[in-house]
Amino acid sequence: MKKYIKNFINDLEQKIQDNHKFTKEELTAIRIKITDFQHERLIHLLVTLFYGIYMLFFLALAGFHIIFLIPFLLIITFLLFYIKHYFFLENAIQYIYKLYDQIIDNK
Repeated sequence: MKKYIKNFINDLEQKIQDNHKFTKEELTAIRIKITDFQHERLIHLLVTLFYGIYMLFFLALAGFHIIFLIPFLLIITFLLFYIKHYFFLENAIQYIYKLYDQIIDNK
């Protein structure tokens, strides 16, 4: 997904730089892509939140028995990667908003 979003951003930036005149269909397609990216971001937010809840759950269980530290460490590792990816999605989508506003302003 990262590569796909980066390619989409690069394509938009190149078209803006070349003073491309966007048609109504192209603007609609961009809005649809933004909506798709927003759904992806929402799913990753939910997964990140659930991983955080599970991490806290296993941390609490580790107070009763040390064996629960193993799933805790696994989950916290995954959680860190999910947080990193979520922040990429968040920042990329906000940047696409700015590019879309720039396209609308140049019309």
